[in-house]
Order: sequence, then structure tokens, then C-alpha cells
Amino acid sequence: MKKGDHLFLVDGSGYIFRAYHALPPLTRKSDGLPVGAVSGFCNMLWKLVRDARDTDVGIVPTHFAVIFDYSSKTFRNELFSEYKANRSAPPDDLIPQFGLIRQATRAFDLPCIEMEGFEADDIIATYCRMACEAGADTTIVSSDKDLMQLVGASVQMYDPMKDKQIGVAEVIEKWGVPPEKMIDLQALTGDSVDNVPGVPGIGPKTAAQLLEEFGDLDTLLARASEIKQNKRRETIIANADNARVSRELVKLRNDAPLPETLDELTLRPVNGPMLISYLKAMEFTSLTRRVAETTGTDANAITAGTVTLEGFETAHGPDLDAKPAAASTNAKADTGAASGQKTPAALAERRAQAGAGQTIDLSAYRTIRDQAGLDTLIAEAYAAGVVGFDLQMTSIDPMLAEITGITLGTGAGQAGYIPAGHKAQDSDLLGSGRMDGQLSLEAALEALGPLLSDPSVLKVGHNLKAEYLLLSRHNIALEAFDDIMLMSYVLDAGSGNHTLDALAQRWLGHAATTVKDLLGSGRSGISFDRLELERATQAAGEQADLSLRLWSILKPRLVAEGLVSIYERLERPLVSTLARMESRGIAIDRQMLSRLSGELAQKAAGLEDEIYKAAGESFTIGSPKQLGDILFGKLGLPGGAKTKTGQWSTSAQVLEELAAEGHDLPRKIVDWRQLTKLKSTYTDALPGYVHPETRRVHTSYSMASTSTGRLSSTEPNLQNIPIRTAEGRKIRTAFIAEEGNRLISADYSQIELRILAHVADIPQLKAAFANGDDIHAITASEMFGVPVEGMPRDVRSRAKAINFGIVYGISAFGLANQLSIPREEAGAYIKRYFERFPGIRDYMDATKAFCRDKGYVETIFGRRAHYPDIRASNPSIRANSERAAINAPIQGSAADIIRRAMVKMDGALEAAGLGGVRMLLQVHDELVFEAAEGDVEKAIPIIRKVMEDAAMPAVALSVPLQVDARAAHNWDEAH
Repeated sequence: MKKGDHLFLVDGSGYIFRAYHALPPLTRKSDGLPVGAVSGFCNMLWKLVRDARDTDVGIVPTHFAVIFDYSSKTFRNELFSEYKANRSAPPDDLIPQFGLIRQATRAFDLPCIEMEGFEADDIIATYCRMACEAGADTTIVSSDKDLMQLVGASVQMYDPMKDKQIGVAEVIEKWGVPPEKMIDLQALTGDSVDNVPGVPGIGPKTAAQLLEEFGDLDTLLARASEIKQNKRRETIIANADNARVSRELVKLRNDAPLPETLDELTLRPVNGPMLISYLKAMEFTSLTRRVAETTGTDANAITAGTVTLEGFETAHGPDLDAKPAAASTNAKADTGAASGQKTPAALAERRAQAGAGQTIDLSAYRTIRDQAGLDTLIAEAYAAGVVGFDLQMTSIDPMLAEITGITLGTGAGQAGYIPAGHKAQDSDLLGSGRMDGQLSLEAALEALGPLLSDPSVLKVGHNLKAEYLLLSRHNIALEAFDDIMLMSYVLDAGSGNHTLDALAQRWLGHAATTVKDLLGSGRSGISFDRLELERATQAAGEQADLSLRLWSILKPRLVAEGLVSIYERLERPLVSTLARMESRGIAIDRQMLSRLSGELAQKAAGLEDEIYKAAGESFTIGSPKQLGDILFGKLGLPGGAKTKTGQWSTSAQVLEELAAEGHDLPRKIVDWRQLTKLKSTYTDALPGYVHPETRRVHTSYSMASTSTGRLSSTEPNLQNIPIRTAEGRKIRTAFIAEEGNRLISADYSQIELRILAHVADIPQLKAAFANGDDIHAITASEMFGVPVEGMPRDVRSRAKAINFGIVYGISAFGLANQLSIPREEAGAYIKRYFERFPGIRDYMDATKAFCRDKGYVETIFGRRAHYPDIRASNPSIRANSERAAINAPIQGSAADIIRRAMVKMDGALEAAGLGGVRMLLQVHDELVFEAAEGDVEKAIPIIRKVMEDAAMPAVALSVPLQVDARAAHNWDEAH
């Protein structure tokens, strides 16, 4: 080695544990060999080696070596027997990977150096000394603070995870002392991970202040009596020997008897065939492809090599629950109450405990301002294999939004924000004036597109449907993603909300930055694209960072609780399905809505006159206070109850009950409310939702807003248009097909009753559904002893009300109101129903007992809905939870079935040559499609089959599903 040469020394042990802790457990498909740390190590080393040969990147090394710890026992244990005594043994699934990683280093054709009795840091220190003496420069690839004592004029460090050079100035900035005083600083602060005692109560800031005042450790200890603070003075005097011992423990040896000379570390070209042979043996397909492309090697011509296994004794596969060891001074031991167990549940518990103790430094994230920085970030993402992902948008509506910036998180505490649409602080209200120091959106997406579409890199985010849709507008398909909102929803539906803020607080104990905190509110509020970049980077980086941290906790819970299939088959694939539906939208007839709005206004005005006459005076009908005073004060109607604010309650339930008792005014109020709601919510509002470019209405589906798995829609809400009233049906006529097309409505017939017959095992109902009989007539015949033939309509109607009411846990009071019969008669009907169909009562009792025991109920597919209040001491609260728990498995199973149908539908239509048939809407048990007139006849049978067979093969229902499908020019006619 000579002057001008440059030596790279990689802290291999640090790389191992960064790779192990940063990535999820991974096994080799062929035999279950744990290889997650090996995969991460290889990806990180490949990026480093590739960049090291790129003259455009910067420093180009002439010499290169990877340094490992040989064992935990070194000369330091002779100085202090408790040195590193509190470190755990390496996890069982990591043990066989140590040898594989050393073999990987040799496959890269790099020196793999370790020495018995010395730590890797001592070997690095020795090589640094020798390189300095030869006049060469050295870069230590690590962020370990123990190595910062080596930094100097010709020695620097490089943190590859943060893409940060660490020189003398950076050491001073971080620790408050220059590198030559790092030994003394660490002697004072100690190290709990390595069990270096130090001086209790002295942290880095205090240690830096003391060293600045006294110069060095020896002087400080000699003059400790001059320290003004009593407690600090006494502590340092009492622990002077500990400080001296600690100094010897943290001081690196630079005289290790090296096994290879500097000249033997000369960097050689990558041996493509040798490396690919190893990678194929490990089954690292993605990295194999990248190495082959870079080295110009035909990977197909290379056979997989042979690897030697060391310490792989677990035949059943990796130990998912072993306690991770801390092999570098920056690694923390993973502890947990279940650390002795070997189950996914124990891993989930440990990660939750570890996550709650992590600190999150918003200042650690970096802003990516140029192409070189973006290329580095992308390389880090490939090396990580799992990245946090988030888009910053100008609007919450992805059909209208533009991309302000893109965020990638490459590990806990590591994220890069790529601003692409920020406005200058002095730009005008129209948005002109682009902030300097940004890549163009086109350049950013061009570079990021391959990564976002690469199935070998997992993208982790929160509520990714909007990101998926917005990227699709830029012709980028987001592939291989996990959505932590949906993970949380599958795990804990009914047990709290699933916003990122709530999850961060619940699992990490972290109060995430809120939109109000970030952007303000009201007139003083600003949009994200007006934020200055440092603040934007912190907020955006936090989103990606939190997503990754939460993912590491929630992912093993899915395995531990047996809910992987629910997430993988019902939730995650629905993201892309719904995004496509939302982007398609549906056409509306504005003129028809305008006419309907006028009609509703006239009817409402007529009702207002009738209401004033019945009340004997004019008043503001929409005012609950004035209405309550009229009903219960002036008119003295029965059943009045006041709310906590002292006003009379005029809820819909109160008015319905009064109307059922024959009171005319409450009935007119109910009708007036319905008319005015239809007018304001639909006929007046819908035209405002028409997209300026597509000329269609694009609703947004909420995937995690109900406890049962049902979807809801917003902006506009198309789920609540009433279909049992003439006015509601008229609104549906305004949803139309484009010229030359037809709308197809496909609706499950009595799906919840069919599921009830299945889960409660009711022979009469199952036989009726199997034979295609009139289920309500059969029920009436069973209950009332009336023949099906010639059955009076009112008898069938009563049975129908009971059939549907039972599914929702209807009470005698509710049934009496619905049928306008005495409560005693309604109670007798319900009693008779349970006598004729005893399986239903058994199902209800068993479901309530199960929920009281477990805290949740399950659909036929295993989806869980939690009802913790079923154990409440308040009878009313407990009863409400019991009714919800009885209904949830039925309604939730129906929701799961239609989700399965939606996920399968596009592929089935495409396979039938009907890719032009587009699924547009989902409304409870109904799917709405748009098809060319010539495709309708062929499409309907396929749609029916997909929907009727949706439960298969996961569940074989004991009753057939039936789907009614029709085509017409508008939605109402097709229904």
C-alpha cells in the first residue's frame, strides 16, 4: 500500500445484526433454512461494492476487507470478567447464518478477516494505523460509536444506512468532543449493552462538559474535588476506579497480529460466476439477476454452488422466538416475557415490548434533492428488501390530487423524502413559483417506477389504496405491498381505530405529528406543498418510519393469531380492486337530478305546511330544541326524555316510536327529514362530485370503518340511497350507462338468511333454499300452520319481518313497531319462531358465550369482530354488544363473500375475453358493472358464477347462493 491508496474496512458484525433486525424472518424455500440475515447482508454488501467501483459516486477504494468478531471472549474479559456478560446468546435462527455470511463474503471475492482473542474493532484499529503509516486514507464502513475514536485527518467513517460521512466535525457535533477524547467520554458514560460500568448518572452531555472543563479523564479524576455539584462530585470520586477500568475496555488495540497484510487486501474485480453460484445456492433470485446484469454474466449458465451449514440443528425450520443478541455496541437485546418460548406469538409480544421502548428522532430523516441522492436511496431500498412508503399529496382525493413528494423508509429511524411539488414560500395563490432544490416529478417517478413495481421489494404503508390509485394515474403499478391499516383491522376490528396516529400511540407510545400540528387549520392553515423542506422531510419521514416499525409488530401477530389468510385473501388484494373501481367512476344524469331536486323541494314544502298546521304554529323544523318543545312541551306527547344538555330528544328512534303509536306530527317530521336529506345529500350534492376530466362520479371506499368487514363509501356516500321509497329509487335512475353501454346490477338474494341457515344448521331453511322455495312462505307455514299455497300476503309479510329481524337481534318492541301489533303478540311470534327453529336460539346462545369468553366473534372464514363491551356491567351496553355479536358472524360472512367475489371478478372477466366489462360499484350485497351492449348477454352468467361460487374453496356452504342480475340503461331499472 502507498500514499494515495484508499482502504475500505467493513464492520461485518455490525452489518450482520443490522440485516437481521431490519428484515422479517426469511427461509430458503427448498429446505426452510433461515437466511434473512444472509439476504440482507448480501444486498447491503453488493450495494457497497458496486458503488465503490463507481467513479461518479466519489471515493473509490483500492483495498477492501470485511472484518468479523471471532467470538465473545477477548482479552477484555481478563481485565473485567463482567464485560459483555449481560449479552444474550445469538438467536437459534441466526446461528447458522454466521457461517453462511462468511461464505458470502468469500463469494464476493473479498478478504474475510477475524482473529481469536480480538474484537473486529481492534482489527480495524490496527489496519487503520498501518494504512496511516503508509500514507493512505481509510474509510470505516460503520456507525458504531466505539470506532469514532479512530477518526482523524486520514480516517473517516461512513454510515451506509444514512448515506452519511462521519469525520472529525461530525463526531464533535454528535458527542461534543473530538475523536481523541471519545475514549475518555465513553469511560465516563459506560455502555449498558457491553456492560462497561462507567460512572453512574453521567451521560454524554455531562461527560463532554466535564472533559471540556478539565481536559482529560486523568485530570478530571485528580481534580474531582473541584467539581461544584455535590452529587456529581461524590459519584465521580466513588467510581474513579470504574472509570479507569472502563477506559481500558473501550480503548481499541491497534497492535493486533493481523493474519493478512495490507497488500493482500487489494480490491479485485467481482467474480460474477463465483458470486452467482453462491447466490443461486441461497436462492436469492432478485440479487442474482442484478449481479448478472452488472457483471455481464449469463446466470442460466451457472450452476448453484454448495454451502456449508454451521449450527443448523433445528429441523423444523427457524426459531422465530429466539432472543436476538446484541453483537455491536449499537444493537439492543430483544427481551420479552415470552422470550423462552418458540412461537410466533412470543415473537409478536417481544416486538411489541421492544417497539414501545424505541425513541423516534424526526431529525434523522434526510431530504433527497438530486438524482445522485435518489439513486443512493433506491439502492438502499433494494438492499433493505422491505421499505416504508408514502406519497404526499395536494388532496385527500387521489382522483384530483397531485404528488407533492415521495418517501421511502429503509429501516427504523431511516427515511428519505423526495420533494417534487413544493411551492416557493412567496408563490402566488394560483400555485406558480416552484421551490428550488427539488427533482422534477417526472424524473423522480421515472427513477422510482421500477422499484415500486418490483415484486422483490416489499413496500409497507398505511391506507395504501390512495397511493395505488394515484400512482396508476402516472402509469405505475404498485406491486408487493403490505398495508398496516388493514393488518390492524384484521387483528383488532372493533377494538379501536386504525389510523396511523392511533397505532403509533398504541404500539410505540409515540405521539405522531397530526395534520393540524403540521399544517394548522382554518384560514391560517396551509397545504403540504407550502411547507419548508426540513419540516416536510420530518413529517413525511415519520410516516414511512412509523409504518415500518408498526409492520414489524403487526406482521407476526397475523401468524400468531391465525389471521394471515384473512389479510392475504380478503384485504390486501382488495386494495387494487377498489382502486380500479374508484378510478372508473360512474356517469350521472345531471338534468334528471335537477328535476328530482325540484320535486323534492315541492314535496318538502307541502309537508312543512302540514307540519305547521298540526303543530298550531310555525317553527324551525330542523331545530331539535324547537321541535322538542313543540312535541313534548306544547303537545305533551308521551315518551319524552331529555338529553344531557337538557333538551328533549328528537332522534329518529323517538319519532318512529311516536309515529308507530299513531301520532301524526312525528310521522310527518320523519317524512320531511327523509325528503330534505335526499335533496341535500344526493340531488343537490351529486353534480358537485362530477370529476372535471372524466365527467363521472368517483366514490371512495373505506376498508376499515366497520367491525364486520362491510365496506362503506364516502364523497359521495352511495351506500345509503334508500331503495324502499319511490324517491330513493328515482335517485338511482340518475346513475346511467354511457352511450352504447348498459349497467348490470348483480345482487345476492337473501344472502344473510342463507348464511344463518348454514351457521345455525336449520334443516327447514336449508331445504327451502336448496329447493328454491319461497323462504318467507315456508317460515310462515312452519310458524303459523298455514299452507304455502294460497297463503295470505299479510301472513307472509309477518314471517318476512321476523326472518330479517332475527338476523339483527330484533326485540319484541322492535317487531311490534314494525308490524304495528301489540308487543305481547310480537313477543309470542318470536317465541314461536325459536320453538320452530331451535337451532337459531342455540346459535345465538353459543355465539354470546363464545364472545364473552374470547372477546370476539368470527365469520365463517375466520375474520374476527371484537366486542369488549359484552362483559360490561351496564345491562344496556351489554345487550347492545350481544345483539351486535350475534349479527356480526352473519353480516360479516356476507361481507367476506362479496369481497372474495370482487377480488376474483376482474380476472374472471378478463379470462372470458370480457376485459371491457368494468366493475364500478359495491353497495352492500350488490355489485354494479358497466358493459358494452354486445357484451351483456355473455357477461351476466360469468358475473353470477363468480359471485355464487365466491365462498369456494375456502368454505363449502350447505345452502346455495343465488344472484339476481339484470341489465338496463340506469341503475334503478337494472336492480
